[in-house]
Amino acid sequence: MHLAVIRENLYAHAMSAREARSSASDAIDDFTRHLADRQFASTTRRIRRHFLDEYLHHAQQATGTPQLTAGELMDPARTDAWLAEAAAGKLRARNTFRGPGAAAYPNSMRVRIDSYNALARFLGLPDRRDSQPPARGFYLTPADTQRVLYDLTVRRLPHANVAIALRTGAVAAMVADTGRGVPELAGLKVGSLHLDGQPRVELTDGSCQLGAATTAILNRWLEARAEIIAELEGSDPGHLWIPTKPGRPRGGVPAVKPGLAPAAVRTLHAAHRTLLSRMLGTPLRPGALRAATQRSN
Repeated sequence: MHLAVIRENLYAHAMSAREARSSASDAIDDFTRHLADRQFASTTRRIRRHFLDEYLHHAQQATGTPQLTAGELMDPARTDAWLAEAAAGKLRARNTFRGPGAAAYPNSMRVRIDSYNALARFLGLPDRRDSQPPARGFYLTPADTQRVLYDLTVRRLPHANVAIALRTGAVAAMVADTGRGVPELAGLKVGSLHLDGQPRVELTDGSCQLGAATTAILNRWLEARAEIIAELEGSDPGHLWIPTKPGRPRGGVPAVKPGLAPAAVRTLHAAHRTLLSRMLGTPLRPGALRAATQRSN
């Protein structure tokens, strides 16, 4: 018997009539709460929700109705259509510098399938899609790295905060030039930079030379940083990487003005992840820039 027919038969007998008639969006909500109750990591819950919402949206567009039941959503033929269009890159939310026609990354397809399988298991359905082992992580070539840095600091992304883009580009350039990770660079002071003559940065275990592109990016960030520090109307605390806007008031204490404290490592990582995901269509660790530079040496 053909695999698709087997799946149809299993699907038809596994889900109860009541479950099949329940709202598809409610089923996804219930599943998300189930993950929270079982203390799954917030990142896992966010990713599962993202791809299941994509699945639901695809099914709604295909049927021309926003009101789908769980049974209609989990139809095997509908799942096949969703995965096929996702693999072809047709469900990408935005263009990336690989172009609008680029196929989806293998790892993003793996996570889509894992998310579907987890929902099917939650609903008591036997249908499972084969999930491939994790592929080698996405990486940049040296030329790609230079393009990313250019786009962050010169071209800039639509609707992106200019100061955040400049800071992210400067941090990324430092990672690429020094081979150090964000946690090692997060505590740098402005005085650690020497951008005249032979540009270099003083690190805890010695100095590291900086390339011309990195020097130019750092100078642009320092100009943006100076405008933020000017709002303090006092002495410059000297932190190289600073928040670009006030934090949130906590416990009745007013928000701290940007510049008084350094930007947290998680803040630098989050900005990098958000901007690079918009540019590349996939998350990218800052360390990938370091690896790209090392491959070119």
